[in-house]
Amino acid sequence: MPELPEVETTRKGLEPLVTDRKIISVHIYKQNLRWEIPSHLKKTLKHQIIKKISRRAKYLLFHFERGQLVMHLGMSGSISIVNSFEPLRKHEHFELKLDNSQSLRFHDPRRFGSILWQNPTEHLLLLKNLGPEPLSYEFNNDSLFDSSNGKSKNIKSFIMDSSVVVGVGNIYASESLFLAGISPKRVAGKTSKRRFIVLTNSIKNVLIDAINNGGTTLNDFSNVDGNPGYFSQVLNVYGRENMPCMRCSGKINRIVQNQRATYYCPKCQH
Repeated sequence: MPELPEVETTRKGLEPLVTDRKIISVHIYKQNLRWEIPSHLKKTLKHQIIKKISRRAKYLLFHFERGQLVMHLGMSGSISIVNSFEPLRKHEHFELKLDNSQSLRFHDPRRFGSILWQNPTEHLLLLKNLGPEPLSYEFNNDSLFDSSNGKSKNIKSFIMDSSVVVGVGNIYASESLFLAGISPKRVAGKTSKRRFIVLTNSIKNVLIDAINNGGTTLNDFSNVDGNPGYFSQVLNVYGRENMPCMRCSGKINRIVQNQRATYYCPKCQH
């Protein structure tokens, strides 16, 4: 599933291509994704101008005068900008035709993505109760420790909880814990503030590196220009079961936590 760096990479790629462009027409080719694409978008968005694109957690928000178009890439989704006369590819379910003969197209083979609408006076339920952005000032040296009070879950599941901090998905949780030297088995509520401060900085550093390297190449993810991300070339633990640890002489272990694969070095993560 595309994680925060992949979504941020997509946002940064799209923004200069679509900002200040007027929508000529809206086309819904497959209405039923994770949720039904609102039919009113054909009228609501026609002749509207894309003011800017922002990101909240793993959601892309396209800002218009009348509200925001909210997109989630799901497990296999991607967004591309193509010539409007280019034939549709299989699994392209949604299209915004722009005033420069270009189109924004949403491609999603598994159809777990979503395209929703949010009025200026409302907030979608799925955007409520989200924790701080990991690269924001709100995610600071106190955030994780304060949220961990009384938590009995393992620390990997804890930092993947979007009510604690958004956007720390499975890959980057493993990578952040490795960088911090913390075992993914450690109980969140029994972890010291000193270790949480180290982990906070590790999460920020791992995500910044991933964004700078274009995200992680996994499954169907690709950037807005159709090229894959590159961060998978420098992963320290994820996907490296039984391979040597890059920091010590140990071997990388793989376990399953909450039905998700976790990779770590038992020798240098405690």
